[in-house]
Amino acid sequence: MGKIIAIANQKGGVGKTTTAINLAASLAALEYKSLVIDADPQANSTSGLGLNPKEKRNSIYECMIGQEEVKNVVQPTEFEYLYIVPSHIDLVGAEIEMINIENREERMRQALLPIKDDYDFILIDCSPSLGLVTVNALTAADSVVVPVQCEFFALEGLGKLLNTIKIIQTRLNTNLQIEGILLTMYDARLRLSNQVVEEVQKHFEELVFQTIIPRNIKLSESPSFGLPTIAHDADSKGATSYLSLAQEVLEKNNLVRA
Repeated sequence: MGKIIAIANQKGGVGKTTTAINLAASLAALEYKSLVIDADPQANSTSGLGLNPKEKRNSIYECMIGQEEVKNVVQPTEFEYLYIVPSHIDLVGAEIEMINIENREERMRQALLPIKDDYDFILIDCSPSLGLVTVNALTAADSVVVPVQCEFFALEGLGKLLNTIKIIQTRLNTNLQIEGILLTMYDARLRLSNQVVEEVQKHFEELVFQTIIPRNIKLSESPSFGLPTIAHDADSKGATSYLSLAQEVLEKNNLVRA
């Protein structure tokens, strides 16, 4: 049975897409069949894995409104074990179009159910909002990874997201767990970065991943090549950090292979 992990934070620029692409690629490099669901109309995961988001193709949007089955929308990438359900700008209209659909919060869960067993991990890259598509992602997910930037406003909004997760746990998805809080964009030279790390670890203790993602030029560069960082520069700090995160996720799920 595959595991669905949503990567969510309503703040933009915290590393959601970077995490979705690179965690999935790292799991794939370890030979775990991984699928990225690009649930953000900006379609950055789509372009970051080498597909042109401007090309008109079916996306998760068509699956959620019942026009297409997910298995027909899955696209292979250049990398073995790594697949993607692309996004498209049309996803912007999903919030409005789904308002009158029955069980509108559960459309993504229903769409993903037939393929859940086909993958070891399904990672959903959420948009930077707490709108209907993100609620769908959290309702479909078994767990959620929350990327938190090591900067001044990091904790601002985190409480709101955790409250939203609690509401979804209560009303829509009683099985939803927090996979972990992931500290991103860490710069060891900055006192502020270290203060944020201390503060988050003090408040959330075992919920915080041990792996901390550093600021790294290769992480920033690789999307422009349509590559995950592990393919762009496998020896970079960014690539090794996401491999470490993948190992941590596997250990948490008792999936480490000999």
